[in-house]
Order: sequence, then C-alpha cells, then structure tokens
Amino acid sequence: MPSLKFEFYMDPFFIKAIQLFLSLSILIVLHELGHFIPARLFGTRVEKFYLFFDVKFSLFKKKIGDTVYGIGWLPLGGYVKIAGMIDESMDKEQMAQPPQPWEFRSKPAWQRLIIMLGGVTVNLILGFFIYMMVLFVWGEGFVDKDGVKYGFSASPIMQEIGFEDGDQLISVDGKELRNVLDIQKILLVRSPETVTVNRNGSQVNIDLPEDLGMRLFKEGEVQIALQPISYPVLDSVIPDQPADKAGLSKGDLITSINGKKINFWHEFSRELAENKDQPIQLGFIPGKSEELSSKDFDREVYFNNTSTPEQFVELSTNEEGFIGITNFRNIEVNKREYSFLESVPAGFDLAYWTLHDYVAQFKYVFTKAGASQLGGFGAIGGLFPDAWNWQGFWLTTALISIILAFMNILPIPALDGGHVMFLLYEMVSGRKPNEKVLEYAQMIGFFLLIALVLYANGNDVYRWLFE
Repeated sequence: MPSLKFEFYMDPFFIKAIQLFLSLSILIVLHELGHFIPARLFGTRVEKFYLFFDVKFSLFKKKIGDTVYGIGWLPLGGYVKIAGMIDESMDKEQMAQPPQPWEFRSKPAWQRLIIMLGGVTVNLILGFFIYMMVLFVWGEGFVDKDGVKYGFSASPIMQEIGFEDGDQLISVDGKELRNVLDIQKILLVRSPETVTVNRNGSQVNIDLPEDLGMRLFKEGEVQIALQPISYPVLDSVIPDQPADKAGLSKGDLITSINGKKINFWHEFSRELAENKDQPIQLGFIPGKSEELSSKDFDREVYFNNTSTPEQFVELSTNEEGFIGITNFRNIEVNKREYSFLESVPAGFDLAYWTLHDYVAQFKYVFTKAGASQLGGFGAIGGLFPDAWNWQGFWLTTALISIILAFMNILPIPALDGGHVMFLLYEMVSGRKPNEKVLEYAQMIGFFLLIALVLYANGNDVYRWLFE
C-alpha cells in the first residue's frame, strides 16, 4: 500500500518572526527580573510585572501578593511598575502622596541605583552566559590564515593604501587573527594600525590611516574591503529577484559579463558595480550544486572536463548593482571545541568584543548613511537564521541581549540610563532632583524613544517596499 509523506514548510519570514518573538520574550522577562529581584530584596513594592505593554487592556493578568503579573498586547517591550517611582506610567497621584517606607523614593540612593542597574546587569551576564554555553555545546567555527586558498581581494580604497588582490593575511598589529574572516569588522571598529600580508612569498607591512573605517563606511566598501577570493559559483538565488527571473540557480558558474571573462567572484562584483542600474548580458554554465559548491572545486579542471555549453541571459541590475545572488566561498572552515572550563574565558572574551564592537560602531549612526541604515523589528528579525537553528538562535539572542544592555544604559530619560544619570547627580550633589524636572525629563525621553522607534521601523518598511 503506498504511503503518504507530508512535509511541513514554513516561510522564512515566519520562522524569523517566531524566533524574534521568543528571543525578545526571554530577554524582556529576564531584564525586568533584574529590576524586580533587587527591588523586592530592598523591601520595595512592585505593583506590576508585565511582558509587553498593556495599553487599555491585558491579554492575561493575575495578582499575587502586592504584584500584578501580566502579558500585554503591544509587543514593544515590557516593564515593572515600582511604587514611588517616576516612570513611563506617569502616576502623579501616587507621587503627590507622602512617601511610604515601601516606596522607591524612600530608599537610600545606593539601593535605588542597584535596582535601576539590575536590568542592564542581567542583559550583560546573560549575553556572556549564552556565548559560554554555545561555545561549550557547539564549539566555534573559524578560518585561519591558511584557510583562504586564493588570498583576499582588495576594494578600491584598500588598493589605494597598499593592498593587492591575492594578499594573504598574516597578522593585524602583530597578532595573528583567530578568524581571518573578522578582518572586515576589525577594519571598521577596532582602528588597527598595521596589517601584515603574504604577497608572493614575501611579508609586506601595510600602514592603515586613522580614518580608514569612516572612509570605508561612507564609500559603501565595508563588506568588500577585503574579501576571500573565490570562484563565481552561485550558492543561493533570492526568489523574485533579477537572477531568479532570468533562470539562474544554485551551482551555476558565472563566466562573463557583457562579453568580459570572469574568473573570480570579486571580478564579477566589480563588473556589476560598474554596470549598476542598467541591463547586462550574463554568461554562465549550469552546474550541479554539489559539484561546484565545494572547497575542492577547481575552475580550470571543471572547464576541461565539462561538456555543458555556456549559456547567456539578459537581466537588469538595480541602482546598487544587486541582482539577488550569493556565492560559495572556497574557504576551509575549522572547528574549535571547548571544555566547560575553557568556554568560560572564551565566552567572556566573545561577549566583551561583541559589546566593544557595537559601542565602537555607534559613531556611524550619526552620519547620513548610518542614520538611513537604522532598523527596527524587521532589521532585528533579519539577524535570525532562515531555518530553525538553535545555535544561530542563541547566538543572535546573546547579541541582542548585549545590544539591549548598551541601549538601556544610555543617559536618556525614560531609559534605565536616564534614571541612573539622575541618581548619580543625587549621590554626588547630595540633593534630589526636583520631581517636576524628573516628570518633564521622563515625558521628553518617552517621546524621543517613540520617535526613534517610528523612524527605525519606518526605515524597515521603506526598505521592504522600495529595495
């Protein structure tokens, strides 16, 4: 009797959305616990503990002791409402009453500071803990200096300062890279001074200008500054984009653009950039993905043994030279395993550099290009894998946790950092800020945050509609 096989398929959009919802739920609850636990330890009454915002009504709520625990319907965050505290609830009636011993405003400044720092502290510890456990459970993939067979291609700016196509990375500021694929990030946010490369068997030291990161960012060369050289073999074709509509598929080998021979992927990328926003003729040889997408693939051997003729298609690029394809990179990925004890310092190191790099790149937000790249929930959701993958899920959750820690500690009223700023003023000056000042600051900070959320998510909508 024939059997029926049912396969469940879920669109990557929904997979990303579910991961984002689960990740934010975990992070919000733990962040608010960071405020809740020290508040209760110091005898401060917590009136509400909510996942998501309960504007007008709640999806669920239950009062246990003095605290109402609930789930709101607006998934833009969460909160704990602490008695006697000027927060987003703007409960002026309560603040007009005489202070009570269980209220936040009655506690010593050092206790209030600990309560306000609790959420950020939990986010930092959580990020470190997740990184530690990911390294312990799954290990770490990396590419050493010998893993990039054909060296790196150099963008125009990198060629100006002395790099050449085929250079193989040896060290940055005298230190060998644990993962040479980190070089793009290092150039952008860590301000290295010297890179040493192997060029045709000789070591060459290249001095880097101080403003290299900003130049790469403004010229849009961050992702192509130094790329591993690889053959132009397609690893994926994005649905409904020009390449897909032209009939290209995974495993195809690009051979030419407008009659010009293409040997490597970086040559293909440069030709696309020079022909952006106009029609092109693309030459390619259809191939089996398992044959072409291999680290042992050799272009010349393939050409000498294939009987498949070259084909040509006409297609158009957009104003950025995008046609909707990615390539398979001929690199050798190694794996490093960690014992539990080894994962502790390695996880701390990974969390530290993640925070460092995020803070360092914040300066680009204040440029025109940086402001246009700000994203909201769509951009955050895009960080998650297309298919469900626990390692990818937890790595992204750790990253978001560290980002939330930094964003929350910014000295903006309505954020934890705003409360901390006023508490530090009180501890240094010995005087509490005027409550009216706190109320107005809270209102201003709240409207600034709403404006930022609308702008960031508006960017997501714009990119979705027009890019």
